[in-house]
Amino acid sequence: MDTRLHLPDMKPAALPPGTPPAALAATPDTGRQPLYRRLAEHYQGAIQSGTLVAGDRMPSVRDLMRQHQVSLSTALQTLRHMEEGGWLEARPRSGYFVRQPRRSAIRPVQEPKSLMAIDPEQYVGIHEKVSKYIALRQSGAPRIDLSGMTCAPELYAVETLKQAAMRALRERPELLTSAMPHNGNATFRQAVARRALHHGMRIDHEEVVVTHGCIEALNLALRAVAGPGDTIAVESPTYFGLLQALENLGMKALEIPTSPHTGISVEALELAVRTYGNIKGVVVVPNLQNPLGCIMPDEHKDKLVRLCEELRLPLIEDDAYTELADGNVPPSSLKSRDRNGNVIYCASLNKVLAPGMRLGWMNGGRWHERVKMLKFTHTRANEEWTQVTAADFIASPAYDRHLRRLRQLLKEQRERMAESIAAYFPEGTRLNVPNGGVGLWVELPVQVCSQQLFERALLEGVGVSPGAIFSNSNRYGHFLRICCGHPFTRELDQALRRLGSIGHSLASL
Repeated sequence: MDTRLHLPDMKPAALPPGTPPAALAATPDTGRQPLYRRLAEHYQGAIQSGTLVAGDRMPSVRDLMRQHQVSLSTALQTLRHMEEGGWLEARPRSGYFVRQPRRSAIRPVQEPKSLMAIDPEQYVGIHEKVSKYIALRQSGAPRIDLSGMTCAPELYAVETLKQAAMRALRERPELLTSAMPHNGNATFRQAVARRALHHGMRIDHEEVVVTHGCIEALNLALRAVAGPGDTIAVESPTYFGLLQALENLGMKALEIPTSPHTGISVEALELAVRTYGNIKGVVVVPNLQNPLGCIMPDEHKDKLVRLCEELRLPLIEDDAYTELADGNVPPSSLKSRDRNGNVIYCASLNKVLAPGMRLGWMNGGRWHERVKMLKFTHTRANEEWTQVTAADFIASPAYDRHLRRLRQLLKEQRERMAESIAAYFPEGTRLNVPNGGVGLWVELPVQVCSQQLFERALLEGVGVSPGAIFSNSNRYGHFLRICCGHPFTRELDQALRRLGSIGHSLASL
């Protein structure tokens, strides 16, 4: 078996005089990794594909040095990195062997037990429930906060964005003192419209409205298609911010059963629409759904778009995570299937580019003119400096290098966190490891109340999101959403161990 790693482009790029060669791997915008990481990924890929299986012996340090023409230090770092990541185990006097990942023994999250939607009349008081959670989290100020869905600041292209921001002010010093264009900076709108082509969408930049993150886009979309007292179909579970928005708008949510593997049940949605008859729209996250992390198969996306067209049911697509999906070909959007403007597309750069910018954008479909006017009356225009900065970065090759690096780091972090969860959490825990994104959806044994776990963990400096806030039903009281956006460290591993310990104590009550 030829396990050699063929790396044709191993020559370092030119560096400033005096820069050590190792600095190339640590430069975020080069898109490159240290050689030991690249070598480790080669063998990890062989394990994932089944070429190497549990119990197989890894090449020795000397074999790695000879086969791949690497130094002793690189060979040792490769093996230790894989051991730390749970891929290998060291056996005294025998070498390194492929180990059975702990998470392979953990069962996946269960499918919903019923296709019946939850009666919208049950939808009351979610705002109070979520507000209590947010207040507790903020007052607790956890040292290790795994409750959000953004990455650690150092995982973003900090230096490149800083340079783009400074360049924007040098070239246009009047940016901060000029009136802002109503629908957003034209260069930024052109940049995101071109980016949409990667997802199969053809959107004129004149039909792009810039928003304060995706949540404002969702609010505008909801107000465009419905009013107070109306019912909107949503996934179950779904992002708690959407449930808050609906309650604030005086609307009701009809929760539609959603598979942790294939997304919203199109059959259940059709049944609900024909049963209730007064549903004014549906909000769906087809790619890396929050909190489940699932990606809808293309055939399900086709069925959903067709059904909504047939029923003339407005389809609101929430797309904040697609760029974080594994691989270089992004999963397709619902909007790319839209032929008559029935899909309102809402997107965000918060997760993939810079949370501090709060940049989102949307295309209102056949409600575009109404969306534009709602935006103007609601918040007016976004400030322009961040848009010019983002447009500069998005239009450059550095953006794709940033995304490739971010996806790989997140993949490693998800894998390592899943290993720790499998090792530390109580028996009966279930887990899906999604093909991308920032979060893990964890199903605890049914007797474990995740709200109690959240409150106890907070007292010990660890923040998580309890499942109850993602629904107004009682279905998710034993679930947790855990963020994987932070580099995996000993401290993070200890935080997961502590969560597991609390889970064990609650399971034994």
